[in-house]
Amino acid sequence: QVQLVESGGGLVQAGGSLRLSCATSGRTFSSLTMGWFRQAPGKEREFVAATTWSGDRTFYADSVKGRFTISRDNAKNTVYLQVNSLTPEDTAVYYCAATKSTYASATYCRSSSNYAYWGQGTQVTVSS
Repeated sequence: QVQLVESGGGLVQAGGSLRLSCATSGRTFSSLTMGWFRQAPGKEREFVAATTWSGDRTFYADSVKGRFTISRDNAKNTVYLQVNSLTPEDTAVYYCAATKSTYASATYCRSSSNYAYWGQGTQVTVSS
């Protein structure tokens, strides 16, 4: 089992930044592909970003490319999402997720069905 706990969300003005953290525990975190998803009110959960176990490859949704950065520290069993240049459209609950695999591709990482473990989410609210 893998337990995921997100933190770092909050209320921020448009143009601001936050760093979201996802602390993990349980089975070997460092071998798993990790991702971030988000869900806005009344909308489906959508892919945001993902990283391979080594961090050598990262994948982003087009809507956040150039503004968000995913990273991981395997020594701390933590994955991060730096979110910059926020807009009200980024308002959502952000979820950290872990696959059961070291495999990663752009298509694979974008599908929520490939993630076996999920955190409880952290709210990000961007005011205009």
